[in-house]
Amino acid sequence: MNRSLYFDYIESKLNLLALRINSRNRLNILDLNIHAETFYARFFNLLFSWELENVNAIRHNVESMDLIDNKNKILVQVSATATKAKIESTLSKSVLLNYSGYTFKFIFISETVPSLRNNTFANPYGVKFSPSNDIFDTQTILRYVLSQSANKQREVYEFIRKELGNDIDAVKLESNLAMVINLLSKENWNVEESTINTNGFEIDRKITYNQLDSAKTIIDDYKIHYGRIDRIYSEFDASGYNKSKSVLDNMRTIYVTSKKENKSADDLFFDIADKTRVKIQNSANFRTIPVDELELCVHILVADAFIRCKIFDNPNDYAHVAAG
Repeated sequence: MNRSLYFDYIESKLNLLALRINSRNRLNILDLNIHAETFYARFFNLLFSWELENVNAIRHNVESMDLIDNKNKILVQVSATATKAKIESTLSKSVLLNYSGYTFKFIFISETVPSLRNNTFANPYGVKFSPSNDIFDTQTILRYVLSQSANKQREVYEFIRKELGNDIDAVKLESNLAMVINLLSKENWNVEESTINTNGFEIDRKITYNQLDSAKTIIDDYKIHYGRIDRIYSEFDASGYNKSKSVLDNMRTIYVTSKKENKSADDLFFDIADKTRVKIQNSANFRTIPVDELELCVHILVADAFIRCKIFDNPNDYAHVAAG
């Protein structure tokens, strides 16, 4: 699920940028607003294949506009002030008479503005401007990014990482989830190693009971590793009490929380996997491994939690381990 990894990173960085701009504006610290003009010029050029450049690089202090694309005839204002008055003030500038045939677009960098896109505006000079198409905020940008192909999302991810990736991260804490994943990543999952026989019929009964379809394939593929996970948990617990319990309870908490979102059973299963993966990546003690290896280990862990009764409901008299 590379798309999820890319989008999660993009979403966190753009929302953090908007949050910081909003917070710093309240303190009258406006340096990020200036940097945002250049950032969004490059960002929108990547997203839409435009050729925006900073107007101030061509002509200093041109009122009403910050960016211009002369090839595609686009004018852009980048602003932290998201109001109808702000838009109408911009559209009322007589300098727009010099840009016949250009489309005006607004990028609001610190606030979401759904109501503005449904509004009507005084436009005395008849500039090309459609509120529903030409007003952007962080949420509209993210919706567009979410609809793109994995390859395009990777391009955006690489751009965001280079532009915004050096911000000081929030303090990361160690987690037992990450410790388990570090152990799992060293295993050879091509080899089956099980000293405990799982009850396949009972596991299938639980899958059917919870109406899982797509997730059934993941559980079926990885249930053979139940004995190995049990061994790893035993080794893990040797370093302290409640280690494995904290991991399983953590996934149960994710399950209980996600269940409130009324997702389908399959979406809920993969949402648990995604949120588990994010928590692992955000842990200070996570030893970075390739994304596909991380997803393999997370799916094995979540499938195991399903079998061990930690996530999803159990049918009556569920017994996942076969009698010896």
